[in-house]
Amino acid sequence: MLDNKITPQIGQVTSASTTIIRLEDISKVYGAGETEVRALANVNLIVEAGEYCAIMGASGSGKSTAMNVIGCLDRPTSGHYYLDTVDVAALDDGDLASIRNLKIGFVFQQFHLLSQLSALENVMLPMVYAGVSAKERRDRATVALQRVGLENRLNNRPNQLSGGQQQRVAIARAIVNRPVLLLADEPTGALDSRTTTEVMDIFSELNATGITIVMVTHEADVARQTRRIVWFRDGQVVHSHLTPAEIGQVAAA
Repeated sequence: MLDNKITPQIGQVTSASTTIIRLEDISKVYGAGETEVRALANVNLIVEAGEYCAIMGASGSGKSTAMNVIGCLDRPTSGHYYLDTVDVAALDDGDLASIRNLKIGFVFQQFHLLSQLSALENVMLPMVYAGVSAKERRDRATVALQRVGLENRLNNRPNQLSGGQQQRVAIARAIVNRPVLLLADEPTGALDSRTTTEVMDIFSELNATGITIVMVTHEADVARQTRRIVWFRDGQVVHSHLTPAEIGQVAAA
């Protein structure tokens, strides 16, 4: 199992390499025979430390499957996936769970906060599984909530917070274990335009500190606030280094 003592600081890579994500000929197949669905087909992708990427594509393009593989939530049918130089495709379930807890922070469209816990307690939760002491859990959770502008909401429960505030709590929870990678799956999908801007500003600020961010989104305006767009079509990467200015041209093709 992975040792909590090697948990990196935010944005810090644990090896000499600057590559955080390396997908090599990744395929994901569901079913067999006539019912076979090839969700990913020989995908190759590299994301370096400190990048801020959006993954885009039409429904069924493979972007969500790719995110699940990158997040160690699903295993590829074939190929290799190196996360911070570790071939995670070869790990057992226990080590995958440790990888998810120690190296990856997740932010989803739905906030997945526990209603009976305060904002502070929700953010502390991942550190319980990481074996962090109670005092350090509280201290680190407080700092994480301060970073997302919720220092005055530590004791509020989710039903006492707006949607944007709940997503901020979720972001604080995602960064509290100091991951090497922050994955965001449609993080603004449940937010209005003003709150979307506020949340995206937080992502930009986190990226400016060095944390690597990969975000799945169908919203062009959201993707334009990242620095690199990866475009999926029919289970393959058809554009790996689009600029925000090029989104409209590709979407119309």
